[in-house]
Amino acid sequence: MMSSNIDFVCPVEADLYEAVMEHLRLTFFWEEPLNVCVSLCEARGSGHPKLEAVCLDTLQDGLSIVALSDGKVVGCALNGSQSRQQLDEAIEQTYAETDKKFRGIFAMLYENNREINLFGKYNVHDIFECRILSVDPEYRGRGIARILLDQSIQEAQLRGFKLFKVDATSAISQRICKSRGLTLEHELLYADRLDPDTGKPAFAPPPPHFGLQIYTQLFQSE
Repeated sequence: MMSSNIDFVCPVEADLYEAVMEHLRLTFFWEEPLNVCVSLCEARGSGHPKLEAVCLDTLQDGLSIVALSDGKVVGCALNGSQSRQQLDEAIEQTYAETDKKFRGIFAMLYENNREINLFGKYNVHDIFECRILSVDPEYRGRGIARILLDQSIQEAQLRGFKLFKVDATSAISQRICKSRGLTLEHELLYADRLDPDTGKPAFAPPPPHFGLQIYTQLFQSE
């Protein structure tokens, strides 16, 4: 599919993995509000081994979509599949994590997902998750993120998933989810997530970012 000379490609082949990771180091890793709050990455373009491992695992699920301009990765939707057992295992692994910054972010995400129990609510075994939505700054304003999200939703339906989910941690991704008519399942204000060591908010991102919102789309059985 083409849009303003942009190719949208799914699945993402292994020979593109490093280009996707480099795109993320220059965009999402550096700009995402929770990463910014805890200074997870040292500088734009620098990586984080734990975060990169999560992204690589997600790419290997074969559900992600990239936006390419003349062969350059200019955007991506990192999508994966998760079962209740995988969520429980991820929580246990995160609690054992020695990197406090990484543990703080992912413990919050995983705990909120376990709390709302979408598996039980919708009686599903697996959920299609859009985990990262990212666009190169030079290519923003062209609707690329919306297309990536729309195609992710289509991919979930084509693959036979009953439920599509987004953990939206920024005001930007939340606005896109709302514009696509997704259902708001859950909201956590970052000010209400306290650091157990200090008793102060664990995350204090700059405006307009204020909290985590979890969105879904349920597909009707034919």
